[in-house]
Amino acid sequence: MAASLTTGLDVHFAIPQSDTKRPIFFTRRKFTIYCNSSKSSSKPPQNPPVKRTPSLSEQLQPLSTTTLPKKDQAGLLSKPKSTWVNPTKPKRSVLSLQRQTRSPYAYNPKVRELKLFANKLSDCDNSEEVFLSVLEEIPLEPTRENALLILNSLKPWQKTHLFFNWIKTKNLFPMETIFYNVTMKSLRFGRQFELIEELANEMVINEIPLDNITYSTIITCAKRCNLFDKAVEWFERMYKTGLMPDEVTYSAVLDVYAKLGKAEEVVSLYERGVASGWKPDPIAFSVLAKMYGEAGDYDGIRYVLQEMKSLGVRPNLVVYNTLLEAMGKAGKPGLARSLFEELLESGLTPNEKTLTSLAKIYGKARWAKDALELWEEMKSKNWPMDFILYNTLLTMCADIGLVEEAEQLFMDMKKSQHCRPDSWSYTAMLKIYGSGGNVGKAMEFFEEMSEVGVELNVMGTTCLIQCLGKAGRIDKLVKVFSVSVEQGIKPDDRLCGCLLSVVSRCESRADVDKVLACLHRANPRLVGFVKLIEEEVYCLDTVKEEFKGIISDTKDDARRPFCNCLIDICRSKNLNERAHDLLYLGTLYGLYPGLHNKTADEWSLDVRSLSVGAAQTALEEWMGTLAKTMKHEEALPLLFSAQTGTGTHKFSQGLSNSFASHLKKLAAPFRQSEEKAGCFVARREDLVPWLQSRLQT
Repeated sequence: MAASLTTGLDVHFAIPQSDTKRPIFFTRRKFTIYCNSSKSSSKPPQNPPVKRTPSLSEQLQPLSTTTLPKKDQAGLLSKPKSTWVNPTKPKRSVLSLQRQTRSPYAYNPKVRELKLFANKLSDCDNSEEVFLSVLEEIPLEPTRENALLILNSLKPWQKTHLFFNWIKTKNLFPMETIFYNVTMKSLRFGRQFELIEELANEMVINEIPLDNITYSTIITCAKRCNLFDKAVEWFERMYKTGLMPDEVTYSAVLDVYAKLGKAEEVVSLYERGVASGWKPDPIAFSVLAKMYGEAGDYDGIRYVLQEMKSLGVRPNLVVYNTLLEAMGKAGKPGLARSLFEELLESGLTPNEKTLTSLAKIYGKARWAKDALELWEEMKSKNWPMDFILYNTLLTMCADIGLVEEAEQLFMDMKKSQHCRPDSWSYTAMLKIYGSGGNVGKAMEFFEEMSEVGVELNVMGTTCLIQCLGKAGRIDKLVKVFSVSVEQGIKPDDRLCGCLLSVVSRCESRADVDKVLACLHRANPRLVGFVKLIEEEVYCLDTVKEEFKGIISDTKDDARRPFCNCLIDICRSKNLNERAHDLLYLGTLYGLYPGLHNKTADEWSLDVRSLSVGAAQTALEEWMGTLAKTMKHEEALPLLFSAQTGTGTHKFSQGLSNSFASHLKKLAAPFRQSEEKAGCFVARREDLVPWLQSRLQT
């Protein structure tokens, strides 16, 4: 009879990486080779001694940088020794759960009686005195099996804990791991990590073994309680005992490391788990996708998708939702759209969270066509809608300028019993009508909010004031501002910037004073600065010092708008020199990064983040700088360009049109690029003569 000779070969496959900074992942595939000899063997070969399970410091090298001795990374990925495998027996996964055998109480004819008694215990008062009195009525002797059945049937964690302590005091049989595991799982439902940790330490003291289930329960409870350091601590202790984590534990600890911001540990743990034979589940991939998404790491997101396909893991709806959120944070609307199409092709039905994520992405990217197609598909297929999705769709419509679609959505919300319009719903409508200059509709919604008892928020006030300011309805603006403040609205920097913008548009001094009076209630120092730059006696050093103080007290996202509006105010009063001073100060304090760009062949001006007045000022400043460069006979490139952008919003103010008008007024030789919208170009041979003529005037 031929005998089989078997050996295991470990082969490491490197997965290609697009990002050289990310640690290289390895997967290990084990092949078994069978060799037949002509001689029979009456005695099967003996297994070699079992290799010691690696410690955590060996398994998870990045952790060694703190509490554990450092190891060489090459050693971690070195090929392990081959191990003989019996071909007649299936290989046990290194990650299989060490579950206890089914207790014989499952076949106990008295099960129903015991469960009824357990229900009685669960329903009684939580006090220990009452609980112990009910225990005296136990119908059967509390043997190991009977006690375990009752313990497993108790639902409130307090009752489980009381019964567990009662069993210990009776000392009827040895307390085993399974009793602690059942109790810990109940305590985990109540998020009682301190009690769980006390029981775990008690097991260690009494030399009761902690198994996979014990550690998994401790770690997952710590995670649920946001005690991430504790989860890591017990995960390390688990490794030191030689136990391998199960699938649930791996996914939980991956999430813990991700929440702690330890990206390297996440990567290393994933790598070691796959190398040990772990097949990541959709939850693990959700953790990876969320981590890469929050970091805006597009290559990382792409890697997750590739890994899932290579390992044959089919994404579920949770994974798709996580990936869509990640696409949004990474700024990849095209990839999000492709992923959504893949979701539909897989046969899954998107839920409210899926559609909310996609609507946010399309709104942020100003993809009007895709947003409309999504809306039509939602209606035709009756996909689920919830309150958050309704508001997200309204905000998307406001971002893109879809008036009719927004009105239909708002009416649907009014007819709904569970998704009635709230403050954010009305704010989206105010933004839509405000952007379109529809004062009548905007005021109608403002008054309706008071009638139906919906509170106005600061964003709604800002949208309405912007609308009234553009229309020149200053008295209405003052009224709206006063009513808002009386209702408890606290003006923020964005609202102050809106009032500044209105000041720059006011044609009469009376209107300017009315708006400044409103602004004074919100930011007196800002009003003082406006008056400072208007004074006849002007000192740049004083302006510089005060400007620095105002910008320092302003939130980052409002600093550039403040400067833009202040420049607009100067230009509206023909104080162009002071406008140039403010542009200089804004550049000095880092408010206009990327304003100028130079290559060997092209110099460019990027005014896409500037207001109309600030863009005109930046153009004049640039032309002046070029004239000085030419006067000093320095080399100039062949091409010059100015980028204004086109504005993807339906109600865009049209910076490009205003910029083109200013170029025409200056008679500058810039023309609209035929290849790129919102880009004006001039050649050196055309610009130099024009600059020379400017120097002569």
